[in-house]
Amino acid sequence: MADLLVHGGSITELFRELSLRLKTVVPYQFVNLSTYDPLQQTVRLNLWEGEPVPQLPRKLPASETVTGWVCLHQQPLSLSDIEAETRFPHIAALLRERHLRSYFALPLTSGEHAIGALGFGSAEVSAYDQADLDLLQRVAKLVALAVENSQTRHALTAEKERLKALLQVNQQLLTYSSLHDLMTRISTSTGGLLAHDYLAILVDDESEPGSFHLYQGTPEVAGNSGGDDAAPLSDPHRAEYRKTSRECRFTDAELAAMSSPVIKGIVEQGIRSLACVPLSSGASDLGVLLVGSREEKVLDDGEMEVLPQLAAQMAIAIAHARTWQQVQKLKDKLAEEKLYLEDEIRTELNFEQIIGESDNLKRTLAAARTVASSEATVLILGETGTGKELIARAIHDMSSRHGKNFIKVNCAAIPTGLLESELFGHERGAFTGALMQKIGRLELADGGTLFLDEVGDIPLELQPKLLRVLQEQEFERLGSNRTLKVNVRIIAATNRDMKRSIENREFRRDLYYRLNVFPLHLPPLRERRKDIPLLVRYFVQRFARRMNKPIETIPSETMNILVNWDWPGNVRELENFLERSVILSKARTLTVPVSELQAVSESSSKKDLTLMAAEREHILKILRDSGGVISGVRGAAARLGVKRTTLQSKMQKLGIRRQDYEN
Repeated sequence: MADLLVHGGSITELFRELSLRLKTVVPYQFVNLSTYDPLQQTVRLNLWEGEPVPQLPRKLPASETVTGWVCLHQQPLSLSDIEAETRFPHIAALLRERHLRSYFALPLTSGEHAIGALGFGSAEVSAYDQADLDLLQRVAKLVALAVENSQTRHALTAEKERLKALLQVNQQLLTYSSLHDLMTRISTSTGGLLAHDYLAILVDDESEPGSFHLYQGTPEVAGNSGGDDAAPLSDPHRAEYRKTSRECRFTDAELAAMSSPVIKGIVEQGIRSLACVPLSSGASDLGVLLVGSREEKVLDDGEMEVLPQLAAQMAIAIAHARTWQQVQKLKDKLAEEKLYLEDEIRTELNFEQIIGESDNLKRTLAAARTVASSEATVLILGETGTGKELIARAIHDMSSRHGKNFIKVNCAAIPTGLLESELFGHERGAFTGALMQKIGRLELADGGTLFLDEVGDIPLELQPKLLRVLQEQEFERLGSNRTLKVNVRIIAATNRDMKRSIENREFRRDLYYRLNVFPLHLPPLRERRKDIPLLVRYFVQRFARRMNKPIETIPSETMNILVNWDWPGNVRELENFLERSVILSKARTLTVPVSELQAVSESSSKKDLTLMAAEREHILKILRDSGGVISGVRGAAARLGVKRTTLQSKMQKLGIRRQDYEN
């Protein structure tokens, strides 16, 4: 029997092998092996050889069992006649049900450490004599060593599996994409490490003290999505379960007495016991790890020893994740700014500096210089092509915000469905195709200036959100209910008649008053003809250098024609016309297609203007006012009261080309 000391199987296999050998030397109808827990003073029936196998509780108080008695007294106990036994009523009744009359138990001891007891039962009274007792005591010593070896091997195997599970959890922590997905994967990875039915973490929200996010690896708590982008929760009773300095366990009765909505939601899922352990990284308290069970007691003492290790790993991962998210947000913001600035570089400015000496232009520039030092909202009014964006940039450059971003949004160039996302940003999943979070132009302009070009074209449904930004300096991203604060100065520009737009209910009156704090009116080119020669020389020199053409002379007749033309497209039209002229010039003298201007001039100077010509001029004016947009609610067709196809047919009939009305 000594060869059992090196038995490599489990305790079950060892016990069955032992029972087969004992039958050859000791008479018995059943034999059992029980283990003893000195810390909790409990006894556990591990193995039973004999029929029928009893249905016993998982653990019994040591004081109520024979095993407990022999372990405490460290000596054998013989029950010669069970019918007369009164000390252990529960065990005696169990033996009588199996028609046993005598029972003998021996302590299993290694050194001074009590392991448990080995018991034999027989249907005969006083079945075991002194010779049997002496033999069984020697057997018990060998069995104790064999059981201890088996327990040691089992403990080593369990520790190996525990370390393996912790390693798997650590790998999950290093590779997770979101805390919500992480909890699902960890719940699976810890199945062999922690016997649980519920696993979740409460992570404190950095931006809202007292609030937290709930991430679960098991079925959702009612009312909480558990997603990474979910709104933070609050729990005024979280002190009931949250111990910041130590791990703790709560029973079914303790959970039922708690007022916390989080605990109530967990209990509604059938959880009867809960273990909580703090998530701490250094001096920071990040939240709490919750492990629940549908049994009366969650986790044993060995599993409770593992729980702080798991919590420590998760706390480090959460702290790193927060740092990574902050870096990622800064990276995303820099990437957005880089893309925006690259786009701005690609979009060539109309001119590099403000050119002009006319009195009305000087008055506008003086007013811009005055308002630049303040934080007032500026509304720049003027026809298309007069340089409204250039004035807005000049105001920004002269303000205290000149070191921050100047962000431009052309409200007429962005489709209505995308304008809200462009201005305010959106969360991942906010709409079909929103595969990732987008930072809006308002956030990019935080601390700087946001220039809303063609502000009169903002849809009515977005105007209240813009009004809120002007009033409160706050907004929500599309698809989010979290309020974001910004410090941004608004400069707006439009070529529309805002008062008419208000009368036509195309623009909110209250928003107009918020924008019109300091209006600036840019005069059209026909009202500052004194500046036209300066602009002509500037543009000709710039285009000549770019095209490597040595243009030195501008004929006086040509200059007179250019000065006397009304330039409905203003500086932008003049710039485009001069670029075309430089392309056509083949010598050192500027050659301009004067016939284009003269044809239009002669046509417009006729006193008896034909009906067709008047219609053509009216359509051109509406096309220019609508920024060249034909269809849509604010397009030229709608403003003329005709269908898009009808307007296109009239344009073809009247010979209206895109270059006639586009800026």
